Amino acid sequence: MRATALFLGISIAWAASAAGQSVQYRSPAGVEYRAQRDTGAIARAESALAVNPKNVDLIIQLGVAQSGVRQYREAIKTFTRGIAIAPQNALLYRWRGHRYLSTRQFDRAMDDLTRGSRLDSTIYGIWYHLGIVRYARGDFAGAAAAFTRALPGAPDAAERAGATDWLWMSLSRAGRTGDARALLDSRPDSVPAGNAYQQRLRLYRGEIGPDSVITAADSSDVAVATLSYGVGNWYLVRGDTTRARTWFERSIRSGGWPAFAFIVSELELRRLR
Repeated sequence: MRATALFLGISIAWAASAAGQSVQYRSPAGVEYRAQRDTGAIARAESALAVNPKNVDLIIQLGVAQSGVRQYREAIKTFTRGIAIAPQNALLYRWRGHRYLSTRQFDRAMDDLTRGSRLDSTIYGIWYHLGIVRYARGDFAGAAAAFTRALPGAPDAAERAGATDWLWMSLSRAGRTGDARALLDSRPDSVPAGNAYQQRLRLYRGEIGPDSVITAADSSDVAVATLSYGVGNWYLVRGDTTRARTWFERSIRSGGWPAFAFIVSELELRRLR
């Protein structure tokens, strides 16, 4: 019976791994978060790369495809492969740093993104994700500096709203409330973005109340995590730690573990103990 149970356990574990559902992150509470199945994008990227295995653009495409189904640890290996071929390519550090962040490897993320910024200081994604890492580590002044660098280079309205949001939060947490208010008043996010960050910015500006931030349309795990953290932080900067904790816990309950908001909610709850 024990041998049969062991065999079945191994078979189930192998089947999950074969389906691309590898464990990506294990929370301090012991919760395992897994990758999703490949729907074809990874297979296509692998086939293209097989024809030209040293093509850095194709390597990045494979890593991005893996990231698209939350195979972040596999993506890290892919970007590492690219770095071995092109160690001066800043985009590879941008992408690997991003995925180190997704898997809560903050020191490695910081190293990669810092190196990437030295290789090419014009890449929006490097500064944006460097801001996230600094924020996660409680360096709010450093995060504000990174998001300030990122904001002018935002490639579209959605990214502009995101950079504005994180910059407002960084300034607020750094005690620079006047600068945070001036940022909102300048409306760098004036073009509609249609994402969770735009909704959070409406809260900061007083256009909606905290109980109106999450709507019936916000059903995805990442959206709920993102919106919940925004409300929690809004309460936190007002000194209401009780309501802040409630919203950070809601962010975690969403299950949207890849969201930066989920990552930071975990950290905030530890700080509030």
